[in-house]
Amino acid sequence: MAVYTQVSAEALTDFLARYDHGALVSAKGIAEGVENSNYMVDTTAGRYILTLYERRVAAGDLPFFMAMLDHVAADGNLVPRAFADRDGRVIQELEGRPACLIEFLSGVSVTRPTPSQAHAAAAAMGRMHHSLANFTSQRANTLGVDDWRPLLNRCGRSLDTIQAGLFDRVDTALAAVERDWPRDLAVSVIHADLFPDNVLMLDDRVTGLIDFYFACTDIRAYDLAVMHSAWAFDPAGEPLDPAVGRALVAGYDGAFGLSAAERAALPVLARGACLRFLLTRAWDWLNTPADALVTRKDPLAYARRLDWYERSDGFDAG
Repeated sequence: MAVYTQVSAEALTDFLARYDHGALVSAKGIAEGVENSNYMVDTTAGRYILTLYERRVAAGDLPFFMAMLDHVAADGNLVPRAFADRDGRVIQELEGRPACLIEFLSGVSVTRPTPSQAHAAAAAMGRMHHSLANFTSQRANTLGVDDWRPLLNRCGRSLDTIQAGLFDRVDTALAAVERDWPRDLAVSVIHADLFPDNVLMLDDRVTGLIDFYFACTDIRAYDLAVMHSAWAFDPAGEPLDPAVGRALVAGYDGAFGLSAAERAALPVLARGACLRFLLTRAWDWLNTPADALVTRKDPLAYARRLDWYERSDGFDAG
């Protein structure tokens, strides 16, 4: 989440008038994240999230995301659905951007998850995968393995302004991942971005899975690898207690199951996840507008994770 597009009080008041969700009381921009413009909106009827879709989120993909959220919510998963206005429209336009008024879910995001929190979050993802097994819509992963080298080339030697030698480091690691990437594992629609800040919790209980705007059709076990790369390390990319990583695998396996082939592929899938987030963070680091209300994410935190996966003896070790 972030704020790239400023929304005036007058425009937001007119926007809310299309709904039966109260009159504007206050609105505050949310700086976390890097993809869309987000506001916490309080009205006389309650609290909501306003999202204006920017940059990587194509307007044509929004019906897919909304259908996915409705599908998994109908199966009991705690996800934020978008509200329709009085005319039945879910996707609006505000300040020249596609926009939605979205359900607010309570809870907080953990920074240093405990094993029990990691277990609960991975189990929630496993249950979501169960629900998605009969979701028939598809969306290509526009940030999948075949897209990483073009992104590396677009970043080019500018990567070396972030850290000396970073381009060559990523180039070598990517070649190994491209060589070893599995092509025969089960695929489904996945979240593809289930970081701790996209899971809301109260103590050890999951109260919401949020931010589905990278959801796509890809290797199902890649979703767990992305999660492991985010949850088993601190924000700087240093590994946490190995029990956190083991709890992620156990929680997911207990809720959905992992085949022997999927388990064996987790290390290369995790290295791929590191490269995906290293490269997109590096691109944002190099290209984020100076006046954007956004917290840039450190690409080197994923270089450290990549180092760990390359030298670790086994995925289940941490």
